[in-house]
Amino acid sequence: MKFTFPILTLCKGGAQRMLAELANGLVDRGHEVMILMPSSGVIEYPVQADIKRIPNSYELKEQDYPKADVIVSNYYTLVKEAQKASLNQKGIHIRLSLCYEPTFLPEQELSFPSYHVTPHLLVLSKWHRDLIQLNHGITGKIVPVGISKEFYNQKIKSQNKVPNVTAIIRKPEGGFSWHREQEYLLNQFMVVRKAIPEVQLTLITPPNELYTSPALQSIKASGLYTFRTPADDRELAYYYNQADIFVNSSTYDTASLPGLEAMKCGAALVTTYNGGNADYCIDGTNAFISYRYEDRLSSDILKLLNQPNLRKELAKKGEEEASKWTWDRSVQAMEDAVTHLLKTT
Repeated sequence: MKFTFPILTLCKGGAQRMLAELANGLVDRGHEVMILMPSSGVIEYPVQADIKRIPNSYELKEQDYPKADVIVSNYYTLVKEAQKASLNQKGIHIRLSLCYEPTFLPEQELSFPSYHVTPHLLVLSKWHRDLIQLNHGITGKIVPVGISKEFYNQKIKSQNKVPNVTAIIRKPEGGFSWHREQEYLLNQFMVVRKAIPEVQLTLITPPNELYTSPALQSIKASGLYTFRTPADDRELAYYYNQADIFVNSSTYDTASLPGLEAMKCGAALVTTYNGGNADYCIDGTNAFISYRYEDRLSSDILKLLNQPNLRKELAKKGEEEASKWTWDRSVQAMEDAVTHLLKTT
C-alpha cells in the first residue's frame, strides 16, 4: 500500500515518536510511505520513509499531496487539506488522533468540528476511543503505543548509593505542558525530600528545551535536583535504568509513553491517572495510580521508598506488562485497521 503522512514536526515527544515508529514499521513491512513536511519541520527521530519538504514554512496544501492509497492525518490543522486531497482521489483519509485537541489545546472552535470530517479514525487507548465516541459518535480503532528495543532492564539499580526517584520535565513556556502538572510534581518531590533527605531526585529533559527555557534553567540552578539531558534513546534508557521509582504527574494523556518505557527498564511506576495509562496500570499490582484530587503522589513514592520489597514486586509486574507493548504490535494493529477499511470502503 501507498501511505501519505502529513506531519508538521518530528521533534522529541511521544506523539512524534509514534509517527516515526509507525512510518518506519510500515516501510519495514514493504509499504511505500511518503512524509509530507513543511520546510520548518524538525526531525529528531530516525526516519526510513521518503520525505517531501514543502517550501511553505507552516502549511500543507491539497496540491502538495501525491496520489496514494491512504492519507493519514494526525493533527486538527492538517485535516481540512487532507480531506480535500482525499476527495480529489489522492487516497482514503484516515485520522490518527494522537491527542484529543478540543479539551487539550486552544482553538476548540476549530479542533472540535475537525472530528466531523472523516469517519475513519485511529486512536491510542480505550479512554481515547470512548471520549471521541461520546462527543462525535465515531468509534475509532485502537492502535496502541509501543516501546523501542533500546528500552530494557539493564539491572544496574543495585549500583545506586541512595534511592533514585526520577521524572521527566518539559519546557513550560508556550502552554503545551499544562497537563503535566509540573508544579505539583516538584511540590510532591519536596515532600519526599523532607521525609527522606538523602533521596536523589532526578529530572530528565530534552537538551534543547533546557537550553531555551528560563523556567527549567531556574529549576536546575536551585541545586535541588539532578538534571539529565539525554541526546538519544540509548542515554534515555540508561537514565530510566538508574531510577528505582519513576514518577508521572500528568492528568491528560492519550497513552503516556514514558511510564511504559520506565516500567520496561525496571522502574517502579508512581503516576496520576491520565486516561491512557489505565490500559497498562493496575493500582497496587504493577504500579501505583491515583486520581489527581486524591493528592497521593508523594505518599505513594514514600511507601515504595520505605518498602523496598513492595517496590521490587511492583517493578517486576510492571516490566512484565510493559514487555507486551511493542512497536511491532502497534504497526500490526494499524495495518489490520487500514486493510479492513480498504476492503469495506
